[in-house]
Amino acid sequence: MNTGKTLFSQLMDCLPWSTFARIVARYHGDHSVQTFPCTEQYRAMAFAQLTFRESLRDIEACLSAQPAKLLHMGFRGAVRRSTLADANEVRDWRIYAEFAQRLIAQARRLYTGESLLGDLDNTVYALDSTTIDLCLSLFPWAHFRTTKAAVKMHTLLDLRGNIPSFFRRKTARRACTRYDPARSRRDPRDGSGVCRLRAIVWPASGRCVFRDPSQI
Repeated sequence: MNTGKTLFSQLMDCLPWSTFARIVARYHGDHSVQTFPCTEQYRAMAFAQLTFRESLRDIEACLSAQPAKLLHMGFRGAVRRSTLADANEVRDWRIYAEFAQRLIAQARRLYTGESLLGDLDNTVYALDSTTIDLCLSLFPWAHFRTTKAAVKMHTLLDLRGNIPSFFRRKTARRACTRYDPARSRRDPRDGSGVCRLRAIVWPASGRCVFRDPSQI
């Protein structure tokens, strides 16, 4: 019988918690918080992401199934959906956005020397655009169709390690159906990358070339 740390606890040990604490302090994330600090909120949402939980009720039910192991996972007590909902609503989102950028930078350094597509030295990116459906009554600002709301998420993915490098969110109604090559020049790449999405290529000359995906 395994008496060591849980797999989730081992994953959480890999995170730079001192950096997270500095970010929380910068945005006063734990000001007047007594029972559910930002670290536990992050652990709860990370657990939900890793285990494909679909709702706050689902998160609560799953974590409550093994209450004796919560302490080993980094939780000081049971996670209630009302507490988690309040934390998600009032905590400053910049805490987690900035921490995510730190993790992305750390992960990219780990894949710096990894070979990609044979002898290709350039950085290769994939650009993806995904529509996320939302509830119209809860997100009226994201009105998409008569009975639904939605946002469009544009993601620039570094294929060396499959690491996201850039996100941009906009309402689905305003989102363009085609990628704008002029806007692509403002993407935060490292200068000489190769970008592919339905055949977008960034050669060493710096100009964009569009091809049909079947020809690549």
